[in-house]
Amino acid sequence: MPDVSIPRPPDPTLDPAAYLRSIHAVRERSKLIYDKAKRNQLAHFDVDMTKFKETARFVVSIIKRDYAPDYRSIPPHGRWQHFEVGGRPRIDQLLSSWPSTVDNMERTRRLIDLFLVSVLLDAGAGARWSYKSKESGRIYRRSEGLAVASLEMFKAGMFSSNSTVPCQVDSIGLKQMSAQQLARGLQASDSNPVAGLEGRAGLMSRLADALNNREYFGKDGRPGNMLGMIKSTSIYFASRAPTTDMRISPIDYLLSHPSTLATSVPIIPLPTLWTVLMTGLAPIWPTSRTNIAGVALGDAWPCSSMPSSPGSPWESIVPFHKLTQWLAYSLMTPMTKLLGVHFAASELLTGLPEYRNGGLLVDTGLLTLKGHEMERGLKAFKDNALLRGQPNMEVVPLFATDDDVIVEWRAVTVGYLDDLLVEVNGMLGLEGESGLTLAQMLEAGTWKGGRELAEVSRPNTKEPPIMILSDGTVF
Repeated sequence: MPDVSIPRPPDPTLDPAAYLRSIHAVRERSKLIYDKAKRNQLAHFDVDMTKFKETARFVVSIIKRDYAPDYRSIPPHGRWQHFEVGGRPRIDQLLSSWPSTVDNMERTRRLIDLFLVSVLLDAGAGARWSYKSKESGRIYRRSEGLAVASLEMFKAGMFSSNSTVPCQVDSIGLKQMSAQQLARGLQASDSNPVAGLEGRAGLMSRLADALNNREYFGKDGRPGNMLGMIKSTSIYFASRAPTTDMRISPIDYLLSHPSTLATSVPIIPLPTLWTVLMTGLAPIWPTSRTNIAGVALGDAWPCSSMPSSPGSPWESIVPFHKLTQWLAYSLMTPMTKLLGVHFAASELLTGLPEYRNGGLLVDTGLLTLKGHEMERGLKAFKDNALLRGQPNMEVVPLFATDDDVIVEWRAVTVGYLDDLLVEVNGMLGLEGESGLTLAQMLEAGTWKGGRELAEVSRPNTKEPPIMILSDGTVF
């Protein structure tokens, strides 16, 4: 692949909001807290670095169990795998159900539609929720359950305003969907509650508004239109001749962006995709979130472990942009598989700072919540358990998303995942281009390992060792 020029992040002293919304800022800001973790100087956790290699060995054992010796077969972390729960290739089946007149561009566009909505609905569903597939009759839970539910809703046309094309997502279709319809689609009820239902419904409504941005999503307001068409220049696709077909789509963004290189395959810089997701989807995040000078930052939070400066309040903020990163990981897969797109600088994405990866660090003993924080979190759990429908067994500490404990925990998770990748590759004897990528380790090791430890440690609820009181728009 040719070298691609990657733009530098905005200067935080000139435009702190733009900097904190950049992908570069996630790793750079988290590192300030992670450096404290390595010195056991965190505000809310004790750190036992003797557990680091044990944690790495556990991750390696999971990877070897499921993939040895063919580590190249490990897919990158993304939504695609969740759709295949139970060993059923649902996305391949979906693709084969469409007539041959639907070309690869439109097929990719439809998958982007599906994956974007499915990821945004993928906040933690809670221990009590389950989904019974209308197609197989099988019952699924958590992320896989939400994936199957969103796929079946997509195929039924619940996100489309065009009855002749049910398999699409558009702004009008989303705007017409009520919270009650979403609840029915997810099979949510008093006896089968899904966490953060109102938050998810609000997210879908705000997504409908965001999709009215024609620059990114076209006149029909489809997520898939971010892919774009080939308008005035020829782009060479893998296994395809160059095309200048003007009929493909009404919008041209990613593929005809000036930063996209027309080589044997399209090469899209990761920051170009990031700009579409962060800028195009900015209206979906609650306005109550952290902001600077009126600019909402999304999944970014102040933390007491960060430097503080009265004249530079941005310095106390740690950005994570977890859902946006999960979107990026997930949307790259169909573009790569169907169109052969290569994303330059994809290594800018970090390990996802969420409760499975973070829970792994707690359940292995690498991180231990300090005594006074444990006491505070347990009291919060017991108070919350008095509310109808809230978990009341296998007591663990509970904190809100914006609590300093959670922000610190997420920041050190980003740092530890980077270092675990180096250690895991070393233990597997992999180096250079043969080494696992961060996305592969997340898929085959840390995320899966975090979930499996939760299942063993808390078999009734399978919840993480620290619970997060979420509104359905972060986790």
